[in-house]
Amino acid sequence: MISGLISMLDRGADLTYDDMGSAMAGMLSGEFSDSQNAEFLSKLADKGETDDELLGMLDKMQEFAVRVEPGNAGAAIDMCGTGGDRLQTFNVSTTASFVVAAAGGVVAKHGNRSSSGASGSADVFERLGYDLGRGPSEVARSLERHGIAFMFAQRFHPAMRHVAAARKLVPGRTAFNLLGPLSNPAGVKNQLVGVSSPEFLGRIVGILERRGAQSAMAVRSEDGMDEFSTSATNRVCALQGGRTVAEAVDPEDVGLHRSALRDIRIESVEGAMASFVGVLKGTANRAMIETAALNAAGGLVVGGLAKDLKDGTELALATIRGGGAFRLLERFVADTGDVARLREAAAD
Repeated sequence: MISGLISMLDRGADLTYDDMGSAMAGMLSGEFSDSQNAEFLSKLADKGETDDELLGMLDKMQEFAVRVEPGNAGAAIDMCGTGGDRLQTFNVSTTASFVVAAAGGVVAKHGNRSSSGASGSADVFERLGYDLGRGPSEVARSLERHGIAFMFAQRFHPAMRHVAAARKLVPGRTAFNLLGPLSNPAGVKNQLVGVSSPEFLGRIVGILERRGAQSAMAVRSEDGMDEFSTSATNRVCALQGGRTVAEAVDPEDVGLHRSALRDIRIESVEGAMASFVGVLKGTANRAMIETAALNAAGGLVVGGLAKDLKDGTELALATIRGGGAFRLLERFVADTGDVARLREAAAD
């Protein structure tokens, strides 16, 4: 079956939703060889994935995933990006997630280790002593108790081990780079997604809408970040109230200062931890704090806690400056991690 689909892709033919679901079922079940999987993913990327193809893959991924069903799932959001911008910035979405939760949101954070940067979301949580092997019941408990939890992608998508080798064989990106941020195990209906290319701004929002999203926002900054940036104009596509709206947002539009990318870059996991903790304590440099606040604003809008990005930015900054973000981090680590590690990071 996979050989026939590869031939179709090689001819430039688009696959149907059902074709893609069948192919994914085979890949995630370990039915095909690594070379077959790699050829399929490579040909698909060369042709360019259609929305139906991506949706077919995504729905099948979710079928194979380990699910989380917290009591507050209806209010939960996720904030993450497709990654791969190679800009070596601090862990913006992870930091912003704690700000959103401290401001009253519920964040079901889904993520992995970094593939191209100094530190990914999983690296930060692990450094705090968080057990990346936590299962659905523990994640649900953390969400209900703290308004935030982390789901390690490898723990909640075990079937992805069957395509891990194939992904390494493909020199460029594959569809999984796009689908990872959309495959939240808690099935969130509200999501902020950073994308790797302007091409995907509207498409990602459209796919999320087709999957039943209530509120969604995709962002790409003109300096190359797959997140909101304070050093450039941000291109945004948002789904709210059944309408999709595109806009350009400058940091000055929401009362922030324009910064430089060099001010938010880090070189090591230690630097990533110092930045993460420093922002939540309010002691990091202004560019890091305001970048986190702007991204938190996106999450607050998506979560229905702010009417617009300006309102959300003001709430995020107040949450950081008032100490709420760091107090949440302290409670979260006391319950799920290693307080000594947090003290060590806070002292740096």
